[in-house]
Amino acid sequence: MREVNRIPVCKTCLSKPEPLHAEYFCVRCRTPFLNAFPLDEDGVCALCRRGASGFDAAYSFGAYEGELRELIHLFKYGRVPTLARPLGKLLALGLPREEHFDAIVPVPLHWWKRWQRGFNQSELLAKEIARRTNLPVKNCVRRVKYTNAQAGLTNARRRANVSQAFRAKGKRILEGQRVLLVDDVMTTGATAASCARALKRAGATYVALLTVARVDRRVAAASHEFLDSNLSRSSEYAESRSIA
Repeated sequence: MREVNRIPVCKTCLSKPEPLHAEYFCVRCRTPFLNAFPLDEDGVCALCRRGASGFDAAYSFGAYEGELRELIHLFKYGRVPTLARPLGKLLALGLPREEHFDAIVPVPLHWWKRWQRGFNQSELLAKEIARRTNLPVKNCVRRVKYTNAQAGLTNARRRANVSQAFRAKGKRILEGQRVLLVDDVMTTGATAASCARALKRAGATYVALLTVARVDRRVAAASHEFLDSNLSRSSEYAESRSIA
């Protein structure tokens, strides 16, 4: 061993993830596309035109694949909270410098899942962004509905699964504020959309989502979701066994 590190990943592997690049993408949710066909003349995709996104903008560092996906799995399912620092660095790279916000809000976990895991990965990432921007972290939303794992569900079923899952901790507590909503991964955006609506009901005028990675819909995501579903279920089973 040449060095002692609290992160069980070498520097070479930590430096491998690359930013997501796309020639065509929605100007609002930043979803990448193979061509401009799904976009209107303003560059907005059909989902955003229908108002289904819930948030006003979405930013991510990279694609949810390869080394980046493995690092996020180790962070969340492997329970290695020290990975919040290097992943937070990548998260900060995904945030445009011209954007400005009044507060940072992490996507909350249901209390039961947080107790099982021992931490909320989104909150740890939010604190890393706060450290770099000097913005306050506000845990002003709670998850009031325990939901099944999103992996493996269709887009419509994902949205139904997280419908009304979040509630602000007070009325108008974000009155007139621009909020940066932080999570680890964006797949279809259903969870973030539900949370963003709760923030809007609390008075937020603008909500942007920032994630470390997002599923690249230009490539088949079925294999990712199958593996994520199996890993999530295995993790939850192990957690329940350890509790018992």
